[in-house]
Amino acid sequence: MSGREHISVLLREVLENLISNESGVFVDATVGGAGHALGLLSRNGKLHLIGFDRDQEALERAREVLKGYSDRITLLRGNFGDMKSLLHSAGVKSIDGALFDLGISSYQLASGRGFSFNDDEELDMRMDRGQDLTAYHIVNSYRQEEIARILYEYGEEWQSRRIAKTIFEDRKKDRIRTGRQLAEIVASVKKRTGKVHPATKTFQALRIAVNDELGSLAKGMDGAIELLSPGSRIGIITFHSLEDRIVKERFRNDEALTVVTRKPVRPGLDEIRSNPRSRSAKLRIAQKK
Repeated sequence: MSGREHISVLLREVLENLISNESGVFVDATVGGAGHALGLLSRNGKLHLIGFDRDQEALERAREVLKGYSDRITLLRGNFGDMKSLLHSAGVKSIDGALFDLGISSYQLASGRGFSFNDDEELDMRMDRGQDLTAYHIVNSYRQEEIARILYEYGEEWQSRRIAKTIFEDRKKDRIRTGRQLAEIVASVKKRTGKVHPATKTFQALRIAVNDELGSLAKGMDGAIELLSPGSRIGIITFHSLEDRIVKERFRNDEALTVVTRKPVRPGLDEIRSNPRSRSAKLRIAQKK
């Protein structure tokens, strides 16, 4: 996994549908491997791009990928939930487009932080290594009922109680230290159906809880929508139904927005074949009135 190159999903759709002012200021709220950022900068010759990431390693990779555009980028370390205050501190009062890609990158899966089912490093799952809460702490310290709640609410895992009970019983014998250990515990309860690993929803739920992803998404949308200039667009790529519902409802109910994509944009067959992890991606776009 460590040698796998990160592939940005729905790249063509992002490039063709999110920019209306090529000389404006565009925010990549999750710059990550910088694939979307690189495409946007190369396609729009006067665009200035501001990229956020709370992962310092991701920012360093992005800086290297985008070094040819150093005069047109600003990279800021921070949670996109704090976008408004971070942009104001940088002297930015309005923006001409924004993209949120809520997927986890190949780099992060290979980073040895417990994101992967095969990870033998300590169960971590922090996007920002400076924060205190880790997946290790949740799995080994939280009450059984609280673990079940997290798995059900954030992973939509219908076997949440059985999985939480098994985690609770296993940790009495020894600490659950790695992603691989946790994946094996979940697989002992929930059998594989099709290509999806039985621990997928459990890992999703823990990652969301550790990084407060839903709270950050709500705040990030607030900040981006407020700062968008009239006629400019916000696009959000989600990878599971929980996030997609939140984005769909926000776009539909926000009086400041007009929904551009009545149905989410999905990857085509060619993209799914070349990048199987893109299969669950959905892009929704809205425009500021």
